[in-house]
Amino acid sequence: MEISLLTIFCTSFILALSGALMPGPLLTVTVSESSRRGALVGPMMIFGHALLELALVIALLSGLAPFLVRDDVFIVISLTGGAVLLWMGTTMLRSLPQLSLAGQPDGSKSRNLVVTGIVLSAANPYWLIWWASIGLGYIMYSMKFGIMGIMAFFLGHILADLAWYCFISFGIAKGRHFFSDSLYRKLIGCCAVFLLVFSCWFLYGGIDKAIHLA
Repeated sequence: MEISLLTIFCTSFILALSGALMPGPLLTVTVSESSRRGALVGPMMIFGHALLELALVIALLSGLAPFLVRDDVFIVISLTGGAVLLWMGTTMLRSLPQLSLAGQPDGSKSRNLVVTGIVLSAANPYWLIWWASIGLGYIMYSMKFGIMGIMAFFLGHILADLAWYCFISFGIAKGRHFFSDSLYRKLIGCCAVFLLVFSCWFLYGGIDKAIHLA
């Protein structure tokens, strides 16, 4: 039993880490905010992210799973999420000339990082699609070992996110004295391009699925 739980924990950690490495809205804002507000940005954002994922796991265990795998839900998630990512990416690209590590946009200190973590996670279509497919399958497997199996899966998953985002946030915050504004703009620009690529991918997937269902 202990070996099985350890296996669930380790494989969940590795699988989640591969997902956390993918650029997205949460990572982009973590990079941006860490340069201004320090190394605690990553952990705070992931705390909000974890709260949302815990709620989703409970919902999936309570019977939400069949709803998430429906084709019409996939279309709505893909088109809505794709539009949000498209807006975020274009907004970031347009703001690049004004970005500065020394600058502090008005109101940025008042942004609640936990709430931001929740909102940005929910706005990412990759997140919902991942949970409706890979995550759901892993939950079903973990259920064979009862509540301990679910806990091993969830802890492995969240700790992977936390480890990566702590690393990113700490690296950006402590290394900001070695960053130039030019390098900072290039980093944010790369994140913005990734968001645009993802937005096109999700929009295409949603439109393609809608055409095939029509």
